Amino acid sequence: MDLSVVIPLYNEEENVNELHIKLTETLNKLSIAYEIIYVDDGSIDNTLKLLEEIQKNDIHVVVLSFRRNFGQTAAFAAGFDFARGDIVITMDGDLQNDPADIPKLLDAIKDADLVSGWRKKRKDSFLSRKFPSIIANWLIGKVTGVKLHDYGCSLKAYRKEVIKNLRLYGEMHRFIPALASWYGVKIKEIEVIHHPRRYGTSKYGIGRTIKVLLDLVNVKFLHSFSTKPIQFFGPIGALLMVLGVIIIGYLVWLKFSEGVMIGRRPLLLGGFFSVLIGLNFIGMGFLGEMIVRVYHETQKKPIYILKKILGPGD
Repeated sequence: MDLSVVIPLYNEEENVNELHIKLTETLNKLSIAYEIIYVDDGSIDNTLKLLEEIQKNDIHVVVLSFRRNFGQTAAFAAGFDFARGDIVITMDGDLQNDPADIPKLLDAIKDADLVSGWRKKRKDSFLSRKFPSIIANWLIGKVTGVKLHDYGCSLKAYRKEVIKNLRLYGEMHRFIPALASWYGVKIKEIEVIHHPRRYGTSKYGIGRTIKVLLDLVNVKFLHSFSTKPIQFFGPIGALLMVLGVIIIGYLVWLKFSEGVMIGRRPLLLGGFFSVLIGLNFIGMGFLGEMIVRVYHETQKKPIYILKKILGPGD
């Protein structure tokens, strides 16, 4: 199988048939072996029924149906699990991404591991969609060090080995380029077409911003400290302990040098709390180290990822 196209759908009954016609027109021109994986994310309209009809008449189509709405990240993860293509392309099912961009993605990935679409001329509301996206893209680039113009664009192409190594949860699908960068993959960004939504309504609003920010913190922590949590918790704990010791030492000096009563001073309580919280942080660091070791050793999971092996038996 040369290509898998993964498309999550949630209540997109107005778009399904037109989307499949446009996809098929584009893919049939490529003369490659392909499959289209539609993931129905618990739709409550006729989306699943329409997909079942499409699947009966097209041997290239695979339909995955969730029992309820699990979200776009889970839908992408399911699509990745079932994808058989050497290249996997993801896109939205609302007709805002254009299947005509697929040949451009396939051409771009010849010298890359991951190609991300950039909706340079995005056809969405500025205040509710484009402005939050500009801020999010800047913030994600700063935190992860992987600078892209458009993390939120679903139109992306991946080599199979990139997505098969990923474990997605939360709202992590938008961070895939940053997560993949851990493995040293080569990432390219190309401009893609973006259409205004003609049918249905967007399922994603500004309310998702908080979830994205929390996931960004999670990504940064996992990126930097997933195999060495003591290096995150340890310095914080040590700093708090030193601060507490200085406060207590200062108060003891006041008592013995100037005879000042310190027993009822809030600062004394603050010093003791600082030492205790510092000890807790260091304890969490050691606990994290133990959990990391149990995780890697019980699953025999290496702390590295090989790109290739050259030599006898390769």
